[in-house]
Amino acid sequence: MAAPPQGPAPERPQSHIVRENPARIGEIVGRVPVADAARVDRVVRDAEAGQRDWREVPAEERADVLRRAADAMDALPGIAALLARESGKPLGDCAGELRFAAAYLRWAASQAPAVYADREVDDAAGRLVLRRRPYGVVAAVTPWNAPVILTLLKVGPALAAGNTVVVKPSPLAPLAVTRVLELFPPGLVQVVHGGAETGRALVGHPAVHRVAFTGGAEAARDIGATAARVITPTVMELGGNDPVVLLDDADLSDEAMDRLVMASFATAGQVCMAAKRLYAPRSRLAEVRDAYLAAADRTLVLGDPLEEGTTVGPVISAGAAARVRALVADAVQRGGTAIGLGAVRVDVERGHFVRPTLVMGVADDAPVVAEEQFGPVVPLLPYDDEDEAVARANTGELGLGASVWSADEERAFAFARRFEAGFTFVNTHNRTGMALRAPFGGVKRSGHGREYGAEGLLEYVQTCAVHAPAAFRPGGAGMGAGAYPL
Repeated sequence: MAAPPQGPAPERPQSHIVRENPARIGEIVGRVPVADAARVDRVVRDAEAGQRDWREVPAEERADVLRRAADAMDALPGIAALLARESGKPLGDCAGELRFAAAYLRWAASQAPAVYADREVDDAAGRLVLRRRPYGVVAAVTPWNAPVILTLLKVGPALAAGNTVVVKPSPLAPLAVTRVLELFPPGLVQVVHGGAETGRALVGHPAVHRVAFTGGAEAARDIGATAARVITPTVMELGGNDPVVLLDDADLSDEAMDRLVMASFATAGQVCMAAKRLYAPRSRLAEVRDAYLAAADRTLVLGDPLEEGTTVGPVISAGAAARVRALVADAVQRGGTAIGLGAVRVDVERGHFVRPTLVMGVADDAPVVAEEQFGPVVPLLPYDDEDEAVARANTGELGLGASVWSADEERAFAFARRFEAGFTFVNTHNRTGMALRAPFGGVKRSGHGREYGAEGLLEYVQTCAVHAPAAFRPGGAGMGAGAYPL
């Protein structure tokens, strides 16, 4: 008798993550081991033990660890090329990310000792000491689009505050960031690789007392629910659908328009704070369109990330490419016009390449406008007056960034107050508008907490108070039982 048919063999747990070059399908860049729950537990327990000693290290010595890591990053060979090959970002873009990440570590090292110092008030009301205490073990769950800087924005202040850190990088870009994290002293920063299951094991671990996450809404809901079960606080920087409002006096010079174009298409548009919706006065729409197309011709070159002159590489995956193409096809089906931008210097079939595209002639309810595209496509939309522009810009549940462009700075700042956004750029957008001192983060569904600035440093400490009311200090007059001191 023949043996009965067997069902499919049980799927074996994945042992490694294999990273493919999105610019060259089939080229394997590297692989990392997947951490199961038992491995995560060992790593977190090790971090917990190490933190007890680390928190006692003087603040300036902790800051020096950040400075030494920044110096080591500057000398790390081949790291920009590795990041380019695994992420698809142009080589110059990757080198810029690494320079900025090192600059951030140095800035955090210079600021942290003062920000984290005790505060003391001794006056007629009594004596109050405010202490900045570390959480303990911090879990950092980080994305693929700028993996080094977005990881060090968490690791730097966490370490400077006296925490230890366990990082789970994105499976889509785990290689370069892991090499960078190896520059820190053993035990202070550890890495676990994997997907959602590894992330849940880390975020839900009872010895983790702070979670820092950058990524999308779906993962944020999962992380938030997991953290809530063990009552672990989170800081989250999520997506955005950033509006750009060009006022009727906006500068349309070549330099300004080049900056605006790259605000949308740097990293192939795969940036949370990219300029994603362009609103122009109807009276200047044709002028803005022509200036924008000319700027795109000057600045956008779709090509292999490792080749000189490339400014736009592939998107991260086949799924991402399909999603962006679907947004453009939907816009055309709705009666819109799709205009290919810049030069193409690559066989687009070789990788996950999508040509940068400007969309015109669609309404605000089109998905290319209403949704975060997270790819190389942006709509240009006319408006008739400023009230209409700000109302449309504020539509939706996201509120990460926004920008206003005007020749009158006071007018621009007055308009900026009307945006529902955590960070508003004036006469620029995206990376060119960032500053190490300026806190960045979203409102509405774009997250909570801040990165950069003193506010970003303070996300990694808890404020604890020691208080002696004047009435009960030696020689004090006392007060009635149950009374409240003023």
